[in-house]
Amino acid sequence: MELRLDGKLALVTGGDSGIGRAIAMRLAASGADVAITYFTDREGAERTARDIQAFARRSFVAQCDVGESREVDHLFTALDASFGQVDILVNSAGIYRHSTIAEMPDAVWDRVLKTNLYGPFYCSRAAVTRMLGRGIPGRIINISSVHEEACGVGGGAYNVSKSGLRNLTRTLAHEVAPNGITVNGIAPGMILTPMNDQAVQDEAFLAFAEEQIPARRVGLPDDVAALALFLASEQASYCTGSTPYVDGGWMLAWPPV
Repeated sequence: MELRLDGKLALVTGGDSGIGRAIAMRLAASGADVAITYFTDREGAERTARDIQAFARRSFVAQCDVGESREVDHLFTALDASFGQVDILVNSAGIYRHSTIAEMPDAVWDRVLKTNLYGPFYCSRAAVTRMLGRGIPGRIINISSVHEEACGVGGGAYNVSKSGLRNLTRTLAHEVAPNGITVNGIAPGMILTPMNDQAVQDEAFLAFAEEQIPARRVGLPDDVAALALFLASEQASYCTGSTPYVDGGWMLAWPPV
């Protein structure tokens, strides 16, 4: 069964690379117009926009720090003027900073939480306000991580941000379900993106990592994008408040014993 999103507008934050780019491309290939944001990689964002247009879909690119509410407000005002509505929001923008809790500077904690947790809050608030005001159903998809549950050493702020995102997903899903709006998460495991640069650059580490994954392979951005398309579609209208893993079974063996 082909999943189609014709006539829909999707906003994908962090659509300049990695998982966000893959989701933007999958939604465009399925008929959606797609707006994307980027933080610093303008070239990557413009490349994604050109590829969206190759599907004969409209695109929109905006530089936005999603961790700043004023910038998010400006983003949605611009989208109102250009498109009139957002039907699908994918909160994909995210960052990782290596530091234990005991050694973590305030600035690192603040930056990670602002991007990974405040960002989805600000964007979801703006999107839901508009969906409710227009009486339209909608889809919100939050890109979380297996680290919402698996608390490996060194990613303290990241782990906290993703666990918070899981309950933001659940709480918002409960609030807006009567209005036909679904809110779901996706929790990727190890995916070959710039965030996992060690796996990209170090073949020995990649081989070691794949031995820990029951599927015996690392994930690709398209693995996440395929699930995002389903959750964005009408076929997922009865799915809300969940955060499925896309991890090749890695969490089945967590914690290691």
